[in-house]
Amino acid sequence: MEKRVFKDSIYSAIAGLTKAFGNANRLEILDLLANGEKTVEQIAMQTAITIANASQHLQVLKNARLVKARRDGNFIFYTINGRKAYAAWQALRDLALEAEPAVQVTLQKYRKEAGNPQSFMLDELPSSDLALRSTCAHPTNLPQATSKTPFPSPSKNCRSASANCPAT
Repeated sequence: MEKRVFKDSIYSAIAGLTKAFGNANRLEILDLLANGEKTVEQIAMQTAITIANASQHLQVLKNARLVKARRDGNFIFYTINGRKAYAAWQALRDLALEAEPAVQVTLQKYRKEAGNPQSFMLDELPSSDLALRSTCAHPTNLPQATSKTPFPSPSKNCRSASANCPAT
């Protein structure tokens, strides 16, 4: 294989994967799924989009192998597809916090309006809270603390071995 063909093929495949991250609704869906598995109906309700629209976004994420699905009776449950998919989402959120001023301004405004302007990062917990650090390998599942991604998310503890853990 010629080097140029090789490079074009590789970068085209990577670009295809990153397109799945290129929509605000899909990013919100990934954020929801980082907190545990959900049905398309739950996702639609929590994101204020139609079930058909949520289903289309989930199909894009599934085709990009960022989410996986399992059927249970009449319902299909979606989860993040492993640690690397979760890490990619987390890295994108971290980058947005550092590189996009609008994200930080919006986050600060939300915290102020919610009455919690002093949100903290996981790394800033006192050493006496080490048990909390080891509770979950997935920062968005930690109650009132995150690891370099202080976006608001539902409070929910998880353990890496649990069925709802997005990276198992």
